[in-house]
Amino acid sequence: MLSFNLLVLVCLAYASLLFFVAFWAEKRAERGRLGWLRSPVVYTLSLSIYCTAWTFYGAVGYAARSGLEFVTIYVGPSLVMIGWWWVLRKLVRIGRTQRITSIADLISSRFGKSNTLGVLVTLLAVIGTTPYIALQLQSVALSFAVFGLNDPQAMVVPDLNKTAVWVAGGLTLFTILFGTRNLDANERHHGVVTAIALEAVVKFVALVAVGVFVVWGVGGGLGETLARIDASPIAQQSINGTRWVTLTLLAAAAFLTLPRMFQVLVVENSEESHLFTAGWAFPLYLFGMSLFVIPIAVTGLAVLPEGANPDMFVLTIPLNYDKQALAALSFLGGFSSATSMVIVAAIALSTMVSNHIVMPIWLSSRKDGATVSGDVRSVVLLARRISIAGVLGLGYLYFHISGGSEALAAIGMISFTGVAQVLPALIGGVFWRGATRVGAIAGIVTGFVIWAYTMFLPSFGAAAGFTEAFMASGPFDLAWLRPQALFGVTGADPVVHAVVWSIALNALAFVIGSLVSFPRPVERLQGAQFVNVFEHTGAARRWSEGVAEAEDLLMMAQRIVGSAEAQKLFQIEAEAQGKQGYLPDVTPAFLERLERELAGSVGAATAHAMLGQLVGGSIVSVEDLMAVADEAAQIMEYSSQLEAKSSELARTARQLREANEKLTALSIQKDAFLSQISHELRTPMTSIRAFSEILRDSGDVGAGDVGADVGMDAESLKRFSGIIHDEAQRLTRLLDDLLDLSVLENGQVTLNWARTNLHDVIARAVQATTHGGMNTELIVHRAELSEHIAIDTDPDRLAQVFINLITNARKYCDARNPALHITATRVGRDQLQIDFVDNGSGIPSDKQAMIFEKFSRLTDQAKAGGAGLGLAICREIMHNLGGTISYLPGQGGAAFRLKLPRVRRGAGHVT
Repeated sequence: MLSFNLLVLVCLAYASLLFFVAFWAEKRAERGRLGWLRSPVVYTLSLSIYCTAWTFYGAVGYAARSGLEFVTIYVGPSLVMIGWWWVLRKLVRIGRTQRITSIADLISSRFGKSNTLGVLVTLLAVIGTTPYIALQLQSVALSFAVFGLNDPQAMVVPDLNKTAVWVAGGLTLFTILFGTRNLDANERHHGVVTAIALEAVVKFVALVAVGVFVVWGVGGGLGETLARIDASPIAQQSINGTRWVTLTLLAAAAFLTLPRMFQVLVVENSEESHLFTAGWAFPLYLFGMSLFVIPIAVTGLAVLPEGANPDMFVLTIPLNYDKQALAALSFLGGFSSATSMVIVAAIALSTMVSNHIVMPIWLSSRKDGATVSGDVRSVVLLARRISIAGVLGLGYLYFHISGGSEALAAIGMISFTGVAQVLPALIGGVFWRGATRVGAIAGIVTGFVIWAYTMFLPSFGAAAGFTEAFMASGPFDLAWLRPQALFGVTGADPVVHAVVWSIALNALAFVIGSLVSFPRPVERLQGAQFVNVFEHTGAARRWSEGVAEAEDLLMMAQRIVGSAEAQKLFQIEAEAQGKQGYLPDVTPAFLERLERELAGSVGAATAHAMLGQLVGGSIVSVEDLMAVADEAAQIMEYSSQLEAKSSELARTARQLREANEKLTALSIQKDAFLSQISHELRTPMTSIRAFSEILRDSGDVGAGDVGADVGMDAESLKRFSGIIHDEAQRLTRLLDDLLDLSVLENGQVTLNWARTNLHDVIARAVQATTHGGMNTELIVHRAELSEHIAIDTDPDRLAQVFINLITNARKYCDARNPALHITATRVGRDQLQIDFVDNGSGIPSDKQAMIFEKFSRLTDQAKAGGAGLGLAICREIMHNLGGTISYLPGQGGAAFRLKLPRVRRGAGHVT
């Protein structure tokens, strides 16, 4: 006899295995070794989350109670995968082009980035999925109870509520660990998906193993089993055609609209071509899962005691024949079925809650708008983690209040009908350009209210006020408002009644609302992009040009997607525009791309709202509206060609303009240089000449008469000699800098390569700049542990660059409490990145392009001193060391980024 406590240990070992697989897959993905993690087999197996505890346990109970009707829950998804493949392909394409994160995000984005719709769909999804999560908790609790009741030596008598609490807690922990590691939903949860693929195999093998045992181990072979089926009450069950069609369509609708299914079908899809494989492989998987349902149900009714729970036949039949190993495998199959569904559902729902409820509230509460300091990612991740716990808590609460239904299938139908209420808005939105936000809201609200009244609330019974008297007489004795006989329609099956009324009135309200309302311009643009997604690969343009500062946009993007990703995005865009640095021109095309990137992390509606705070709202041009109204492919193609040519001309004109501006600035700098260099040379030369003449004249009177005619004493002689010495040194430094820059520019410099520790070079530079009469109040912050990196370089030259940057910070940082942060990080295997960021006012954007030019001065001579050669020399040193130096905007103060290779490759050359 397999003890209850041993079963708990097996369950914990299995959960540990899932943890290991998920962790291993995450690490493999982080290293870029995706390989088979993105294979169509893994994608197809991930779709098995449709097969929950309902299909593993409940399908057998369903068959025992209703005969072949259980087949409808398998036929519906199969029809979608085979016959509606073109719908799935369109949803996947929309998801990729629009950076969709959830079904709420898709509907919200389609109807003009409406967050109202996002909130509605999110609430409906959470409430509709709650019964299904309760179903999973109930099935796992019942399976534990089966073993506990059969083991009188168990240390603890199993209590369903306590078991459900422990299961919910464990699933919460697993989902938080591997479901909220990445903020960008389009980075995908490779660890979770891989674990789900493993669970798909486990539950398939478990169910087939039980089926094989029942047919050949208990039934005596295939022939005797078929004869037993023919003689069983199940074969005598009549088929209700209306109910069959309704349940098949309901299963098909739920397959598209369940948050967990949308997550794996669309969000986790890495290649559109995977749908080809899934189109035939997943129906085969469902066929295998359903193959032995009837034999198990018939055998259970025949061999188990009367009154045994049919939902547990998959588990109790092996136990009845003392097949402990098979029973344990069956238990793990049911455990896998329940846990995989709960994990993905919690991930999908938490994303919807954070993107459409938490983030809009947080954004509206920030008076400083989207550029306020702080990290939005931490807010989003915290919101998702709390949402995961909340979703599982609601599932347990439903299980506790409803008392746990004997029939798992009944709970599943409630959940299916609830989430199916978004189907009219979903299908209408991607195929009908005339669909509007008003219509979508009207339809969803109508369907939700009817579903709640006819199915959801009655499932609580008297606890929700739906007593037997209320169900029989209706509210206030209005018989036509009875929950299961609306508008006087009696005699219909309760499920058919609820499904038909809710979906029909939902669709009617959607169509009428769309016909009587006029879509906003943004709705029409989004409608064109969704409906014609295969003709249009980009999003509709609706941002005006030049109404936001690129640096403000960069600051916002860094807080959402992270500094590295944001800086990379901006740098790539700047390079595409023919610009250097990290600040591209704020064009409508760039704003669209930025919005799509942000949408992958916080959802389309929130990303649109955050950009709107900086840009000042969305503006739709006449050309955009014409493009929406234009149906002719020829005109669209011609327009695209003109747009491409216009963009090319604009880019060329921009490059010429920038080159002209730079030449003008260089010309001005040349004149300033001539004036500056003459000043730099004349001033010390004048001093040297004057004081040397004094010394010469004083020497003519003889040693014994020193100072007699000119008033010269020993103290004055020492002072004048010191002035001559200092001015000579000043001239020497200027000439050394000029010579140094010339040698570096001509590539004639000799570098003394050595293996050194970066920490030592930085420490040396900080020590060298601690004294010298400049701003010694500057506090230098360093992460010294991360600086211990071995590097092949010229330590003296690299220290020279560091000294110049620290010196500049001491001179120019105008903060009340000046501070400089030095951060060293590894980039990849062979690259090193060092950032110098102060907390001052920074360098104005119109000056940033010139700071590395020779004799470039941003302040007056009296304040800064020197000839403006420091950053130009730094640039040349970094070039000779094989690295780069650039100004990094959007950091609040002046920020410089150095990139260096860690290893010198080849003689005299660094890569």
